[in-house]
Amino acid sequence: MAYYRSVGDVPRTRHTAFRDPEGRLRHEELMGEEGFSSDSSLLYHRGVPSAIVDSQVWELPDLTTTPNHPLKPRHLRLHDQPVGGDPVTGRRQVLGNADVRIQYVVSDAPSPWYRNAVGDECVYVEDGSGTLETVFGRLSYRTGDFVVVPRATTHRWVPSDVDGEVSRLYAIESTSHVAPPKRYLSRYGQLLEHAPYCERDLHGPTEPLLLEGEDVEVLVKHRGNGPGGLVGTRLTYATHPLDVVGWDGCLYPYTFNVEDFMPITGKVHQPPPVHQVFEAGGYVICAFCPRKVDYHPQSIPVPYYHSNVDSDEVMFYVGGDYEARKGSGIGLGSISLHPGGHAHGPQPSAIEASIGVDHFDELAVMVDTFRPLELGEAGAAVEDPAYAWTWAGRGPTA
Repeated sequence: MAYYRSVGDVPRTRHTAFRDPEGRLRHEELMGEEGFSSDSSLLYHRGVPSAIVDSQVWELPDLTTTPNHPLKPRHLRLHDQPVGGDPVTGRRQVLGNADVRIQYVVSDAPSPWYRNAVGDECVYVEDGSGTLETVFGRLSYRTGDFVVVPRATTHRWVPSDVDGEVSRLYAIESTSHVAPPKRYLSRYGQLLEHAPYCERDLHGPTEPLLLEGEDVEVLVKHRGNGPGGLVGTRLTYATHPLDVVGWDGCLYPYTFNVEDFMPITGKVHQPPPVHQVFEAGGYVICAFCPRKVDYHPQSIPVPYYHSNVDSDEVMFYVGGDYEARKGSGIGLGSISLHPGGHAHGPQPSAIEASIGVDHFDELAVMVDTFRPLELGEAGAAVEDPAYAWTWAGRGPTA
């Protein structure tokens, strides 16, 4: 995120001796992207950030996937997934490909310390609240937040413990970096006036989070020869990784709440790119929010039928009443997967019913991928087998 912040104590000049009041040297760490050629931050540790005392295998959750073959659209009911587990090790694979893994967890416990060394994570908070404790500081999260965590950020999730509250988290794990779309940015990185949000809507850490401890275990997900090219390691650090007294730069975790997204509308139906929130390598993330819709007197507000020539479309329905899907069985907590090679659009009855409507009360998070998605174990476990035939009104003949 190319937006400078300075938190806590940092030296006047980078890469110079920086000491505490007793004269002990702080240990400077550069955390940066693309081999010193993109965004970075400098962090100042009390301890040595490389000092590990043990390394053991961490067996990752099941990340195997099954191709969507024979090809068909799919409906997955995520709310059928049971409550249990923490926000990291409790995630279950819904869909995935070489660029992105879409996972889901209904969490009722804090996570262990965790670092994803494969790519950035963008976690949508469907429901719940809590705290993300990170090496950059503390972030609060709430329902509707996109929580963007840069690659290799040490952190843990702590859901609120209020009257049995759980956190429903939709985790979008990338193998690249997640950022605002380039068309919304100036050549220097500022969000432009036509962007549907601005820097004041992005909330990063505001003060250091200093924790004490010895022999602290951190779960690290990294590249290897496991399913999806991933493996896990348990690294034990001599001192607590959250010992940063200050940092500055343009790389850090932040939250953006979907309520702050300003929908772009038009005289006739607008295409999905107007709903885009973030981009990443091989996919984009969009938000379909409550909004006024088309004002041409003969406009059809629901989408026209469209063929995904270059992408698979994943829609996660999280609020309101999604007009185009009436009669399909889709409801809150549903995912629809519409793969490339299949023309899709609204249910037939929804088209006529939408004419004259001037407002949509709907909330959905969309992921469009440019490689085909495969089905994970959690997706297969909650699939509605009748969905593919709902446009025709009947299933295959015997």
